[in-house]
Amino acid sequence: MDPACWLDADAEKQVYDLHDNNPEDPGYRRFLGRLTDPLVERLAPGAEGLEFGCGPGPALAVMLAEQGRPVTLYDPFFYPNPEALTRRYDFITCTEVVEHLHDPWQTFTQLDSLLRPGGWLGVMTCFQTDDARFANWHYRRDPTHVVFYREATLAWLARQFRWQLEVPVKDVALFRKHP
Repeated sequence: MDPACWLDADAEKQVYDLHDNNPEDPGYRRFLGRLTDPLVERLAPGAEGLEFGCGPGPALAVMLAEQGRPVTLYDPFFYPNPEALTRRYDFITCTEVVEHLHDPWQTFTQLDSLLRPGGWLGVMTCFQTDDARFANWHYRRDPTHVVFYREATLAWLARQFRWQLEVPVKDVALFRKHP
């Protein structure tokens, strides 16, 4: 999206305040399971993670902790914890986050620096697949969504960072950092 059309931080947060990310909601847990299930299969017990952009209700962190994978929270609006960005992690999750990034390259570079060798970066975002329908695509209509990704874009990112890319289910990308 043209930066001139981006919301200011206050307006952006007002949109996020409307999200209902209840960790007790079974439907929301199923939705997040599309990322957590294949990710947990690849993680050692006790692996430590970062939920980057967890939002107001860090349901993903709750789900991962229930499976023995403790998670540190970071969100610039709801959990602005700069200490979380000084450590390294076995895994990082970005669930419905990367479409909000104003500087994707800088953020992916930062995430790479926070990820231990052999670690996993789990990304869930609605992949852009149909140019003819883009103008009316529901995902594009969210004013906080400023960048969109195709699977080919994610493959390009993987090559740039020397990550291995897996797409285990629709709209989920798992990147493994080179050991």
